[in-house]
Amino acid sequence: MNKTNTHKTVIEGITTEGDTFRPSDWAERISGKLATFHDRRMVYSPLLTPSIKNGHKCVIVDDVLKVSNPELYAQLIDFAKTNHLVICDEIEDGDTGDDAVGKK
Repeated sequence: MNKTNTHKTVIEGITTEGDTFRPSDWAERISGKLATFHDRRMVYSPLLTPSIKNGHKCVIVDDVLKVSNPELYAQLIDFAKTNHLVICDEIEDGDTGDDAVGKK
């Protein structure tokens, strides 16, 4: 059985104080940094995608971005820290689909 794990960082749209981060489209704006257009539609990169976690908007950052674009990765983490956003680690096990989540 071939087992592959992918490590991702999740930046949640909730502050460490529990407030919802504004503006409401922040995740789409951030994810647009690597998006492309195809047939007049925005296509998000698998390295940087908007999502929903625990009812809050979030951005999922594939850790491959650390190597392929370290400056952008650093900007994303700096943005999250400056705005006091919750940052979590997520490891996806390719065999079971189970997620392990832990706060950074």
